[in-house]
Amino acid sequence: MVVQGNILKMKTVFSEPVEYYLSVGNNELKMNDLIGKQILIEYLGEINCIRCGRKTGKSFFQGYCYPCYTTAPETEPCVLNPELCKAHLGEARDLDYAKGHCLIDHVVYLSMTSGIKVGVTRNTQVPFRWIDQGAVKAIELARTPNRFLAGVAEVALKKYVGDKTNWRGMLKNEYPSSLDLRIKKCELVDLLPGELKEYISENDKITTISYPVAAYPVMVASLNLDNTALYQGKITGIKGQYILFEDNRVLNIRKFGGYRIRLSY
Repeated sequence: MVVQGNILKMKTVFSEPVEYYLSVGNNELKMNDLIGKQILIEYLGEINCIRCGRKTGKSFFQGYCYPCYTTAPETEPCVLNPELCKAHLGEARDLDYAKGHCLIDHVVYLSMTSGIKVGVTRNTQVPFRWIDQGAVKAIELARTPNRFLAGVAEVALKKYVGDKTNWRGMLKNEYPSSLDLRIKKCELVDLLPGELKEYISENDKITTISYPVAAYPVMVASLNLDNTALYQGKITGIKGQYILFEDNRVLNIRKFGGYRIRLSY
């Protein structure tokens, strides 16, 4: 079968294991069904902004054209740095958008990816944010009424625990399995500034996530569609937003949002 069109980050369903769906133009492929099969990917040399659809010679912020990157509410600085959010002060690129994305409950969490990390996400994005980053376990640490306060908490905790994922280690499924997220949470809540302690979450449930992976790569090599316009390989699994192949190459679907491809399987 052959499908063609622009790709978007994979949709996920939290199940055992996670179910993945890839949009290619008007087609939606259940990627779990392709594990163990050969696929052929051809990048057709065209990128369309995932927001406005215009052609762009370069993708910004994982799929946007430059004008959208500099003006869209989806690409405001607080997306990457929640502590920079000003929506609670009435300042945003789009206040209506901010009401549904910044001025709602946010979760400060600990997750196990390649190690323990602290992060922030909207309450509506649990557990999907954890899935996208390839976490195998996660726990709520705090719940705040807006993005700014969650960002302030994250910044305070980054002094004691990382906020980045070693993506190669995550894709090789390397993580300290003996570490207990509940114990780490107890240690960190004591380190929160006093004004943030009222937001500590009493939810100590550990969410465990499994991925549809038949074999993890031994060595990880990134597949770049800009440099490799034609690629054929057997899928061995999916984790985070990465498709894993038998030759140890991995394709970060989110990085190539808006790229127009032809996919055969």
